[in-house]
Amino acid sequence: MGEILVGTCSWTDRALVSSGWYPPGLRDAEGRLRHYAAQFPVVEVDATYYSLPSARNSTLWTERTPDGFRFDVKAFSLLTGHPTTPNALPADLRDALPGRRGGRPRPADIDPALLDEVWQRFSGALEPLKRSGRLGTLLFQFPPWFTPGDAQSKAFLAQCAQRTAGWPVAVEFRHPAWWQEDERAKTEAALREWDMSAVAVDMTQKLPTSIPPVTPVTSPRLAVARFHGRNDAWGTGTKEERFRHTYAPEELREWIPRLHEMAEQADEVHALFNNCCADAAVRAAESMRHLLGAPAGTRLPHGRRQGLV
Repeated sequence: MGEILVGTCSWTDRALVSSGWYPPGLRDAEGRLRHYAAQFPVVEVDATYYSLPSARNSTLWTERTPDGFRFDVKAFSLLTGHPTTPNALPADLRDALPGRRGGRPRPADIDPALLDEVWQRFSGALEPLKRSGRLGTLLFQFPPWFTPGDAQSKAFLAQCAQRTAGWPVAVEFRHPAWWQEDERAKTEAALREWDMSAVAVDMTQKLPTSIPPVTPVTSPRLAVARFHGRNDAWGTGTKEERFRHTYAPEELREWIPRLHEMAEQADEVHALFNNCCADAAVRAAESMRHLLGAPAGTRLPHGRRQGLV
């Protein structure tokens, strides 16, 4: 029976920093991370989606967090088929980036050798986290146009699995077809074969693009749930509008039995809040931690349950 770790999808988000959640006068990066790690046992790193990480930062993150703390690191955009600007790449790789058609990348347009090189630099920079046991997983979040009906998408996913062999990987799909009845069994089987963790999603269920709140566990090592909020502006609004949501206690309670069920099948469950407006994510994480019965900064053994309030 696994442990449930609750945290948020960033500790450096500008809205969080300006919200007043951090103690007054705590302005340095080291102090903020140490404060966060005293409250929660896991966090997601999203800056690595926009640019390649550095070994120096990985080393500093390791030094500033306690043993057992987990970093879930978001994969660089090019590795998941998202639009990537040349300036996001190191200077010596920019000429290898193909032109975009209609603003969306096509996996077949990207040189596999470029992906291999980007992966080597990405993973190499994270070695300090991996060696220290701080690396929870690499989060591969695929875009809405990445569909199971597209042979290129499935081939690209298989290539990702081969490229990342030996690394912990969690997969989040942004197209609901992956988890619809006619496709779900095949999706689960593929992720299980590659020992990739499926990411469960909480979001509004009022849109055609809504990901259903299914909770497949495809790796005995780890299961992940990401809470994006339930704003109906998800499909059309600005980033602030899409993620603006304050979780009500009853919305969190819906997930208590789901998280426990996931913990019965995986060594760890990471529950991460991405409703990143002001301090909404940390407040939701604190509420979920309370409902699960976990003290600040600790893991929750699955066997320990608390009456819901």
